[in-house]
Amino acid sequence: MYILGRFGLFAADQDIHLNVGTLGRSQVRLGTAADSNIVVAGGASTFAAPSVSPAYLGVGYIIGVRLASIQFAGSVLAWGLIVPLLIFLMGPRLQQYLPAGTPDDWAGMAVAIWRFIVRPIAVGGMLVGAAYTLINMRKSLTIGLGRAFADLRKTAADQNQLSRTERYMSSKVVFGLIALMFVLMCFLYIHITGLTLPAILAAVVMLIVGFFFATISGSLCGFIGSSNNPVSGLTLSTLLIAALLMVFLGVSGPSGVATVLGVAAVVCVSSSVAGELLQDFKVGYILGGTPAKIQKAELIAVVVASLVMYFPLALLNTAFGFGSRQLAAPQAGLMAALAQGIVGGEMPWPLVGVGIFFGIAMIMMQVRSPMLVAVGMYLPFETTFAIFVGGVFRTLGDWLAKKRGFNEAQHARVENAGVLTASGLIAGESLLGLLWAGLVALALAQQPWLRVAAVWAKRLTSWQFFTHPLYLVGIVVMALLALLMIALPLTAAGDPKEPAPPTAMM
Repeated sequence: MYILGRFGLFAADQDIHLNVGTLGRSQVRLGTAADSNIVVAGGASTFAAPSVSPAYLGVGYIIGVRLASIQFAGSVLAWGLIVPLLIFLMGPRLQQYLPAGTPDDWAGMAVAIWRFIVRPIAVGGMLVGAAYTLINMRKSLTIGLGRAFADLRKTAADQNQLSRTERYMSSKVVFGLIALMFVLMCFLYIHITGLTLPAILAAVVMLIVGFFFATISGSLCGFIGSSNNPVSGLTLSTLLIAALLMVFLGVSGPSGVATVLGVAAVVCVSSSVAGELLQDFKVGYILGGTPAKIQKAELIAVVVASLVMYFPLALLNTAFGFGSRQLAAPQAGLMAALAQGIVGGEMPWPLVGVGIFFGIAMIMMQVRSPMLVAVGMYLPFETTFAIFVGGVFRTLGDWLAKKRGFNEAQHARVENAGVLTASGLIAGESLLGLLWAGLVALALAQQPWLRVAAVWAKRLTSWQFFTHPLYLVGIVVMALLALLMIALPLTAAGDPKEPAPPTAMM
């Protein structure tokens, strides 16, 4: 389906424009009817239909409609409340406040409002969500730290007395590796800044924040899956802390920005790996694996991935270019802008403050996951919409399974088959997306020995079914994906007398 979309069989996205009041007629009266203080209002905004993306639909199916709804609620708040409200009240007067290069149209202004106003508010909400998650996990953190330090005093004989499924890597080895990486990062930050004390303090921030945010990431992945890991929100929070430290120490300029991004990058990777490791632990628990072996495999995987990941990233940059429409990399752009803004004294702190109070209000309203709502405000509307639709597909499948009278064992088999189907859609789109990027990069190749292949790749990637593909056809494709994600798992129910397998979702 992804490749067919690339070949123009259908449009994967569709923007929908709507008026917010009537420009030139709408008004807001500030006071009683006798007052003459009238604000001329009105304008137009935009929002998007759900992306026709097998990967996004698969993510929604895995996390379920409840969590997908919480995340989608953040996007509804952003695009259904904040953006239209600002468009309505400020209208065309907003144009003079937008940065240079913003398109002179309502859709461009709506996107600029979301990017430069709503997203900083979402960052404030993420900060509160991260703190709230840590507070809720204080008992688990205390117990985990206690066990880790107690493990330092254990002998090899004590370790051997533990059951195989309770054996983790020795805390001595873990803390030793952490100390080694801390020293190496100190040298790296000293090399970047040319200053000793700020570099060491930056490494300390990296160590402390990385520990707590890795805990948050692992916890969230254990509940909602790694596909919805809020790594960008945690990284942004780290970036804010590191940038404030650099400002306090008087480190500015390119070296200060590079140090901030270096700290944020390490925490970003550690949070990502923590989420993946907790998912691996979860699978190992279901299958009866040994935690220590899982940890060793994860260490090897991280090293191998570090050596390999440069090449697909370079391929994507060659094919599309980071920052382009095909590879916008909005999180990376926002992080760079925030680092430069804070170190340069241009951070929109009032907006971050609004987001902090918004996060506190969500906690007071007992919102299940303030972090998810803030992440939904931060992500594009079409992305969270598609994830929500995938959750709806999951609900429809569960309803049909219940209507057919499946017992607990059959429900477990249907659930496992559904998760495997959704995971296949996610992996398939990712692999095909990388394959497409390879073709595009090959089409741009200038080497003489690749000339024939480049001509072939250019013809292939430029071929289209339709010059102007329709989103209506995309809806048909989404319906076919829904049929696959609902009907295929139901066929795996099996005999009701068969024993129940371990469930993929716990």
